[in-house]
Amino acid sequence: MNSSQKNKLRKLRQGLDDSTNIYRLIHGAADRWKDLYIDRIGDYLLIQSAQSLNEKQKKISQALSYKLKLKGTYYKQLDRQIQKTSNKESAPQLIAGIKAPESFEVNELAVRYQLSFNQGYSIGLFLDMRSNRQRLIKNLIEPGFSIFDRSSGIPSILNTFSYTCSLSVCAAKIGAVTTNVDLSKKYLDWGRKNFEINNLNPNDHDFIYGDTFDWMKRLKKKGKLYDLVILDPPTFSRSKKSGLFQAKQHYGMLANAASKLVQKNGIILACCNAATLSLSNFKCNVRQGILRGGRKIIQGVHTSQPLDFPTTLDEPAHLKSYWLRLN
Repeated sequence: MNSSQKNKLRKLRQGLDDSTNIYRLIHGAADRWKDLYIDRIGDYLLIQSAQSLNEKQKKISQALSYKLKLKGTYYKQLDRQIQKTSNKESAPQLIAGIKAPESFEVNELAVRYQLSFNQGYSIGLFLDMRSNRQRLIKNLIEPGFSIFDRSSGIPSILNTFSYTCSLSVCAAKIGAVTTNVDLSKKYLDWGRKNFEINNLNPNDHDFIYGDTFDWMKRLKKKGKLYDLVILDPPTFSRSKKSGLFQAKQHYGMLANAASKLVQKNGIILACCNAATLSLSNFKCNVRQGILRGGRKIIQGVHTSQPLDFPTTLDEPAHLKSYWLRLN
């Protein structure tokens, strides 16, 4: 990390970035706090750990909350068996201060999102995806690699496994029309709300409840093509239509299906958070899936996690993001 990046990280974590009040304060071993993860979530602190907090961890948490003048502190126990727990069991628990409302808004890169500590394991926004949201807002992946050609008309986006549609909101902010697919009506409604609080009319966009693989087949039959297809599946999922999906085994199949829905010179954003899937194997799976679909990759880049998610040998990157332009 160079001096400019260090200054940006320091400014963010000290709460001096007026455009963003949701970010990671302590990222485990990379910040010399093994197995401890602390996030600022608007006016609240969220602590995550696999074990109960010790006195030293409690003290640093109290100090961070006091320094940032936060209202309350929540704790969530990290659990590999999370799929076997209920929403109530997996949701963060208030351990200090004032309880958050049922839902509340936060600001990231001057974009608003509605969050909640009462909806289970996730609060409604994945913090480590911030850099990808920023790339959409700027319409730039890296120098020489833009996302949309603005001279070609209104960009179209297919956002699969869209969750609360944060990536779509960012794309819509720069004029794109989005189609959002998710297996949860609750999350799609949540996504509509994220559009509304950013003064974007959700009626100008599509929200499709259903299985991603099934809808990819339907959209292909209809001849639909998109300037950007976003793939950000859960590591593990199961649906009645497509059965079991495991990112480590099935990502190539997903990339193959997506490649058939991308315009000429369009882009696939492939993301994966499976810790057991290496970056090299992930990239290989994605590329092979696309090539099997008869498409040629003409530009590709793997992008890193945000600065507040630093990586070390003891704290390797879990998030893998791969942007690919197809012929």
